[in-house]
Amino acid sequence: MAASKNAKGKAAAKSDTAKAKSAKKAALQGAHAHRARKVRYSVSFHRPKTLRLPRSPRYPRKSIPHAPRMDEHRTIVAPLNTESAMKKIEEHNTLVFLVDIRSNKRQIKDAVKKLWDVQAASINTLIRPDGKKKAYVRLTADHDALDVANKIGFI
Repeated sequence: MAASKNAKGKAAAKSDTAKAKSAKKAALQGAHAHRARKVRYSVSFHRPKTLRLPRSPRYPRKSIPHAPRMDEHRTIVAPLNTESAMKKIEEHNTLVFLVDIRSNKRQIKDAVKKLWDVQAASINTLIRPDGKKKAYVRLTADHDALDVANKIGFI
């Protein structure tokens, strides 16, 4: 019984010494000494993508939001009351305005609706040789252009 115990002890001691020697070897050489070099398939180096966190500012950069840049009063500059414009009012139920150069047909339509409560059927625009934009606003059949012109006050 004692002999078998002694044999087990010797085997355990042998494995302990082997462990210690391998630990010594690893400490001297370093555990990660033989790392395989990464194979590169391209000659150009691309910087790795890193974490990009969203901005979380301490204070807003603008104190108040900007007022609307193109409201109805800025869109429509002035009504036009030339002879040809008067003819358009009487015969074609169309009002003629000078409008802001940057305004589009939708903005002109909305501005006419807001300012004078009339529905525009169609809008044609052109840029005059002097650089100003002119808009022909054709009204629907239920609105009379002559009445609206009187309401605006240029007739």
